Amino acid sequence: MQCERLTAAEHPATTAAALRDLIPAPESVRERVAEIIAEVRGHGDVALLDYTRRFDTAGNEPGAIKVRDDELETAKAALSPEVRHGIERAIENLEAVMVGGHAHEPIAVELGANRIVQRRVPVDRAAVYVPGGRAPYPSTVVMGVVPARMAGVAHITVCAPPRSDGDVDPVVLAAAALTGASAVYRMGGAQAIAALAYGTSLIRRVDKIVGPGNIYVALAKSRVFGEVGIDMVAGPSEVVVIADAAADPEWIAGDMLAQAEHDPMARALLITDTSALIPRVEAALQRQLETLPRRTIAEQALRANGALIRVANLDEAVTLANLLAPEHLELLVTAPASLLPRVKHAGAVFLGGHTPEVVGDYVAGPNHVLPTAGTARFASPLSTEDFVKRSSVIEYSRGGLRAAAPHLTTLTRIEGLTGHGNAAALRLDSDGGKRP
Repeated sequence: MQCERLTAAEHPATTAAALRDLIPAPESVRERVAEIIAEVRGHGDVALLDYTRRFDTAGNEPGAIKVRDDELETAKAALSPEVRHGIERAIENLEAVMVGGHAHEPIAVELGANRIVQRRVPVDRAAVYVPGGRAPYPSTVVMGVVPARMAGVAHITVCAPPRSDGDVDPVVLAAAALTGASAVYRMGGAQAIAALAYGTSLIRRVDKIVGPGNIYVALAKSRVFGEVGIDMVAGPSEVVVIADAAADPEWIAGDMLAQAEHDPMARALLITDTSALIPRVEAALQRQLETLPRRTIAEQALRANGALIRVANLDEAVTLANLLAPEHLELLVTAPASLLPRVKHAGAVFLGGHTPEVVGDYVAGPNHVLPTAGTARFASPLSTEDFVKRSSVIEYSRGGLRAAAPHLTTLTRIEGLTGHGNAAALRLDSDGGKRP
């Protein structure tokens, strides 16, 4: 296995663009997603169940698609103590981090005699998409359901593609029960996104869909956006490791493989100012791959999307990382705190040798649903804020309106909207100033 070696010393921006464009979405996939969404939107359960039988093998009967409450309780009761404790610790830590974003505290501002309140109201219904197929992801259940619940969402749907036997992994079901999900469905792919966005007789439409998925799920979310809210269009998982001469090549290789084993489209990059580190990391990758159960997937990811990049210095490494705006950024250097102020764009930053990215995936507390593919330039991790919408409450007194009238008159005249100005003037002229 050979990782591509790139030198970015003189052209970091060019390198960043090349790395960002490694995985275009095939036109055939885009067309297929559009077809699935149109069929589910037009034919509802008939199309949903047809695609579910073809892609998800969740059974032929309409009743088979929803997981019953007793099945959730059975799955929860069957958890081993150590697995249950791990999930509960992840829930507790995430709740502790999310509590700062509570949704029900209005912000009031007094402007003279007038009062302006910014209300924060949760959406009524949200859905958490949980990837499946290659492995169960109870951690994604935790990361999606907990912030929605803490934001005050009344109904939280979880959907996950079933295994080949037609059922959802019981650990995923148990996590849904432990986090307080309202309903769980055995469905995945573009058809699940379409059903959640438009509704069928079996599936109630939701207001927001969150959670990662494969390219079909990502494209489906992008197509239904506008009908429903979405958190982001998530691309493949990715990590950028900035390392200096003191970094342990085995640790670097382990962190790169932790991303590469997710998916053949995952991205794992090393940026270093030390040429001698590159062959040592390459050798460590080879050694660790020998015993990795998901070796084939990891090798495909590294060959297609891995890179070991040498730059002139650590300042340039941070410049390149900012251009990439990665999902995960590790500062595996002697003094990570000194580099942190220069980091502008990353979904999550991991400081120092004893903070592997994997802690963020499971138990650190911040959410592991993060912006990918450069979108950390403008997007943020999933939080309670993603399940809240703001509305303004405006209350003027007569005196406040009279004070604002000259400005209203001027601005409405400039824009040629006479009726706007009249709407305020009528109130001031209506009763000779007798009203307060």
